[in-house]
Amino acid sequence: MTEKATSAEQLRGAGLRVTSARVAILECLRFARHVTAEEVAGKVRERVGHVSTQAIYEALNALTDAGILRRIEPAGSPARYESRVGDNHHHLVCRQCGAVADVDCAVGHAPCLEPAANAGFQVDEADVIYWGLCPDCQGGHP
Repeated sequence: MTEKATSAEQLRGAGLRVTSARVAILECLRFARHVTAEEVAGKVRERVGHVSTQAIYEALNALTDAGILRRIEPAGSPARYESRVGDNHHHLVCRQCGAVADVDCAVGHAPCLEPAANAGFQVDEADVIYWGLCPDCQGGHP
């Protein structure tokens, strides 16, 4: 099965209309992680020609709402998108250059971290961002 067919099947399986822009977004995110909407738009336009910025945002929102993509929003940074979903992983973010890396669950079972008090909530997910300096920035080479 080709990647395009895989993307189309993924869209159909989520009840979404298959469009060239949505397929291009999914293919872009198979090979790139933690990309901004602007970066996605550039890659999609390289593949399919003109696509409005509004159409890119609408597609990203639809794919995120369907659980096909995940949006992360580190403080002080534009939202970023990734195709790694469903495993409750976390992120490392560099304070200096903004690089983002995945990190598997901290400890224990999903949701990985249990609050000291849950205020009556039934917790099913933890969204953790670890902040620090990436290896390049630690060496003074941003």
